[in-house]
Amino acid sequence: GVLAVSIGLSSCVDYMDTNDYQVEKPATIADQEVLNAMGTLGSYIDTIANPNFKLGGAIDMNQYSSRGLMYRLINSNFSEVTAGYGMKHGAIVQANGNLNFDGVNATIEAASAAGTSIYGHTLVWHANQNAEYLNSLLEPLVVESPPFKNELDLSPLMSGSMEGWQTKGEVKHVENGGMGEGTSGLMLSAESGTDPESVQLTTPPITVIPGKPYEVIVYVKSDAPGKGGITFEGLQDNQPAIDWMNTGTDSTSFGTDISWQEIRFTVNDVVGDSFQMHFNFGYEPNVNYSLDISNLYVYDPTGEPAINNLLADGDFENGNGWGGWGNGSSRGVTDDGMGFGGSGKSFYVTNPSKTPGFWEVQTSYELSEPLNNGEEYKLSFWVKGDAEGIIRPELQSPDYSSNGFGQVGVTKEWKQVNLSTVATAGDRIRFVISYGEFAGTVYLDNVVLSSANLSGGSTTLVYKTDEEKQSIVAGEFERWISGMLTTTKDYIKAWDIVNEPMDDANPSELKTGVGNPDIDADIFYWQDYLGKDYAVKAIELAEQYGNPDDLLFINDYNLEYSLEKCQGIIDYVNYIETKGVTVDGIGTQMHINIDSDKEKIVSMFKMLAATGKLVKVSELDVRVNTTTPTAEVLQLQREMYKYVAEMYVQHVPESQRYGITVWGVTDSPDNANWLPGEKQGLWDLDL
Repeated sequence: GVLAVSIGLSSCVDYMDTNDYQVEKPATIADQEVLNAMGTLGSYIDTIANPNFKLGGAIDMNQYSSRGLMYRLINSNFSEVTAGYGMKHGAIVQANGNLNFDGVNATIEAASAAGTSIYGHTLVWHANQNAEYLNSLLEPLVVESPPFKNELDLSPLMSGSMEGWQTKGEVKHVENGGMGEGTSGLMLSAESGTDPESVQLTTPPITVIPGKPYEVIVYVKSDAPGKGGITFEGLQDNQPAIDWMNTGTDSTSFGTDISWQEIRFTVNDVVGDSFQMHFNFGYEPNVNYSLDISNLYVYDPTGEPAINNLLADGDFENGNGWGGWGNGSSRGVTDDGMGFGGSGKSFYVTNPSKTPGFWEVQTSYELSEPLNNGEEYKLSFWVKGDAEGIIRPELQSPDYSSNGFGQVGVTKEWKQVNLSTVATAGDRIRFVISYGEFAGTVYLDNVVLSSANLSGGSTTLVYKTDEEKQSIVAGEFERWISGMLTTTKDYIKAWDIVNEPMDDANPSELKTGVGNPDIDADIFYWQDYLGKDYAVKAIELAEQYGNPDDLLFINDYNLEYSLEKCQGIIDYVNYIETKGVTVDGIGTQMHINIDSDKEKIVSMFKMLAATGKLVKVSELDVRVNTTTPTAEVLQLQREMYKYVAEMYVQHVPESQRYGITVWGVTDSPDNANWLPGEKQGLWDLDL
């Protein structure tokens, strides 16, 4: 059209007719009018032939719930919205494990106001997880015993004797039955489960100072869900209702399971100068209970701390007093972060080569006073090396005579060492370690040398068993799925129940993190703990906590690229259904490009259609392989988008067409997490 402009000139010039003055309409306005003349995307769908078809768009959840321009774009052009990230485990689960659904609820409110449905993406995935929280639950339990004298005499139990202790029912000493590696425990076995006191362990009298409070610490577990309790002799109330598990509720007993748990409470109503405890485990039939010996404690928390470590700064956080020599070796304190557990500092010794005599490379620590002749001394420390070899710790006199702790094998992983020896002379004044048999660098941390007559201040590391890990992960699995579905079930009726299960290199197998040392920080493979049936369990939980008619999809990528992977996911769906649950549909992501193999796309749609399941194109975008696409390249992109839609309609029967979700609604900004700077979208960044 023509833009007519009238121009008024100054009064000194006659008025001129300028109706024939013409300019071109600005290109941006012309382009916008072309776009405005087009119908919305939804208007191109034959709703009569495809009455249930959903055209979806994926978007950042915050962008949508803020109800700005992208909110209007989605609602105008799409019938369904998928959250790109905001509904995933990593977005919802907080550092402390709490579930925060504020963003999800805001999105549901925004979608409800627009009448746009939400597709749930995704319940179970390995990526975008709060893996730090999940892995923290699987880390070893670190138990620090109190740095006070233990008023309970454990010496008989430590030596395998029950002298001074009374038992009822089956109670026995078990080597390696305690919490730490190589520590002893007691096993109490219940059979009938009719009388709590039918299986009982009673302590010797525990001498106390009248009127003082005493803290009691017990660690217990069982091979099946069980129940225990503690009663007393010598208290004003010998059967008190105590808040055993620190839950805020008093109880007469406490529950047990396969993981070690701490029972901690205070006794402050001793009638005389001693009391006894009865550990009662006859509540449940056919349960075996384990009681840790080393960390069974009764102590005065207001008393004088027992200073056990004869080696100052044995954690090396404030330097060290260790000397050393031999074979051109070097030694010192590491940088922060190189101590046990990846935190703090450690002591290191580097020996360039093995020597003929193990004593030719040594470190030495001068004790503040000689050790007591005839007294037993305990040594514990953490050690690892950059190679494998042997070191030898010992207690030494000025004349180099010594009492050795024996050989210690060093591996490439941190391990805790617990040893003891008896000083057989009154002038043992040095603590020495020999490294001549180790070529490489040895790292030491948390080195404690103490009298065996003193207790307290020791550290026990309790690794979780595979069974415990499976139980913990299963609990988190259910807590996550139940929380999400309970929150969203009134509005969300379709879900990616499991996302990207199949392995690319072995497309008939599930993905796994086993054997991979370089797993990203947000990766957590649920299937490594729950097994191949993890998808079965997910569907069972979805049926339990969601709606009975929710549509549940198994979703994966590269199905059009690798027909072997397409067959792999079909086979996995068939396997899942042999377990008595139903998979409603299969989602194919289709992150493709203008050069993708069209024949394989057709083959994929035919394979998926042959399953009889719903078929969803779940994350469609088409990359153009350049950041500056020409008109010709953009035409190829148009054709590929169109081709996918046409082949979907041609090869997937109407009754199996769930719909197509576009992942590339707009091009990606340069700082995007997904395809940064690429031009894969239907719209550019200026819409």
